[in-house]
Amino acid sequence: MKKGKTFFVLIVVLVIFLGLLPAREKSRQSVIQMVILLDTSGSMEGLIEQAKTQLWKIVNEMALAKKNGKVPRLLVGLYEYGKSTIPASEGYLRMLVPLSEDLDRISEELFKLKTNGGQEYCGIVIRAATRGLQWSQNNSDYKVVFIAGNEPFTQGDVDYKTACRSAIEKGIVVNTIFCGNYEQGIRTFWKDGADLADGKYMNIDQNQKIVHISAPQDKAIVKLGQELNQTYIAYGKAGKGKKERQKRQDKNALSVNEEVMVQRSVAKSSPQYSNATWDMVDAVKEGKVKIEDMKEEDLPEELKKMNKRERVEYVNKLKKKREDIQTKINKLNREREKYVTQKRKEISDELTLDEVLVKVIKEQASKKNYKFEKK
Repeated sequence: MKKGKTFFVLIVVLVIFLGLLPAREKSRQSVIQMVILLDTSGSMEGLIEQAKTQLWKIVNEMALAKKNGKVPRLLVGLYEYGKSTIPASEGYLRMLVPLSEDLDRISEELFKLKTNGGQEYCGIVIRAATRGLQWSQNNSDYKVVFIAGNEPFTQGDVDYKTACRSAIEKGIVVNTIFCGNYEQGIRTFWKDGADLADGKYMNIDQNQKIVHISAPQDKAIVKLGQELNQTYIAYGKAGKGKKERQKRQDKNALSVNEEVMVQRSVAKSSPQYSNATWDMVDAVKEGKVKIEDMKEEDLPEELKKMNKRERVEYVNKLKKKREDIQTKINKLNREREKYVTQKRKEISDELTLDEVLVKVIKEQASKKNYKFEKK
């Protein structure tokens, strides 16, 4: 083939390939990756309380996100830092959960957290999260770190400036949440850290009590949320343990107050609450397993005594039951939200952890073409 013709063919192939890129981007499921870095030193009990009680409310807001008409995958990671019981050689920090879709595991770890005085090294924990997790390589995905604490941002051997610049070079936005006075957070360089990584600086009162607002729909939503658990079928070696974790997180939510369980029940009715790694219904729905091809030892006990046709029918029946319950929960929640929104306006103007996270997530994700549908 002559050189001129070869060059022409290459140009045509390149044009076709570039033309396909937008279509490929629209067809892929986008990702939201959010990592929370919590100061667990002695003065942070209030921050931990806000985090564990408001997780499901944050997830519910994220469930409104869509990109190119599709619901994105939500992956959440969790670190603690500033605790003296963690060795100094490890930077007084610990990764509790890597980026994961397992929201029950995030909840479980938040409820386990205890405070203990230590050294809060912001630069080190930001670097650890940036380097130690499997971040998306696609620049159109929303990748974000939220770090919350109350000590100077400058502490530790790792320069926060270097850590924040390294994060944004990978497309990871760093938002900072100072637990205390707004001006004090600026003086101790929390705002500077956010500015370096295209993030936003915020402050909260970590000791602000979350006000529980009872609504007429609460009891019905809680009851339906617990009924959802009956539609999950644990499979594989880890399935049974993870189903037990699901039940424990219901109990944890109820141990705080009814509203936390309401928010959890709503989250369990959203696309972001996926348990395909251990639940047969989600696994079949997402194409992770095919019932007819599963090994006998991986099957749930209730399916082992059925033939292949009966197994498929049984899973489909539970899928339909789950969808019906989720539809009821979402309908009740829409009614509840109208009631609670009005009541909350009458109570307090103080910002809490969930409110600052949700506000910033919506603003930043919108710049990446994520759209948040109204309830």
